Amino acid sequence: MTRPAPPAEQRPIDRLLAIMARLRDPQDGCPWDLEQTFATIAPYTVEEAYEVADAIERGDLGDLRDELGDLLLQVVFHSRMAEEAGAFSFDDVATAINDKMIRRHPHVFGQETYASLDHQKQGWEAIKAAERMEKAGATSLLDDVPVGLPGLTRAVKLSKRAATVGFVWPTVGDVVHKLHEEVGEMLAEVEAGDLDKVREELGDVLFVVANLARTLDIDPEDAVRATNAKFVRRFRFVEAELAARGKTPDQSDLAEMDALWDKAKKVEKAGKR
Repeated sequence: MTRPAPPAEQRPIDRLLAIMARLRDPQDGCPWDLEQTFATIAPYTVEEAYEVADAIERGDLGDLRDELGDLLLQVVFHSRMAEEAGAFSFDDVATAINDKMIRRHPHVFGQETYASLDHQKQGWEAIKAAERMEKAGATSLLDDVPVGLPGLTRAVKLSKRAATVGFVWPTVGDVVHKLHEEVGEMLAEVEAGDLDKVREELGDVLFVVANLARTLDIDPEDAVRATNAKFVRRFRFVEAELAARGKTPDQSDLAEMDALWDKAKKVEKAGKR
């Protein structure tokens, strides 16, 4: 026997919570939703966060609204499973973030005053450091940097955390010098033909690149997303130019495609003037 959906006149968040409870109902819920766990849902949570970022990158506010709804569903899904396990509820999640935001903004909700934005950032980091120290089992400054983050993002966070205690290259020039050093070490392993060591040295190169991004206050994931989009745009230009010549890329060669790539760059530059 089917039951009607929660009434539309409910507050939207209450209706969403009721919908999720219904989907997870052991008697007549959705079989797919019922078999999910925190671990199986986690990849969808990460994917939805990326889709939010993609909508922002494209400037599509209608799509952003929908993607934020999908991301909110992930929070509701995890919260429902936790409530079923007797761990916490959606209200507990909301209460925790409310308390955290008030605690981390003493200049807004308390008596603290900051002389500058940099001073405020220092205060924010000090509050976060105090919170980390209060967590049971914390033994390292790096303990709570999530392992599941994208590699470059985690590298930035690890190096940023280490920088709070002075473990940091002082200038951009120092980081660039280290980058050249690591590239040299990687090329030496390429020459030696040791792929395991090449992989390790390439990792070192990427870690230093992440440090360079942090030093320049650039999000490396944003930077590489922009470059990915640029690559797609220019390669499509190459494909279109080849199609006008009655060719496909596999009927061309590197010299021809490289010349068309340079043409794509010139067209883009001319269009930006």
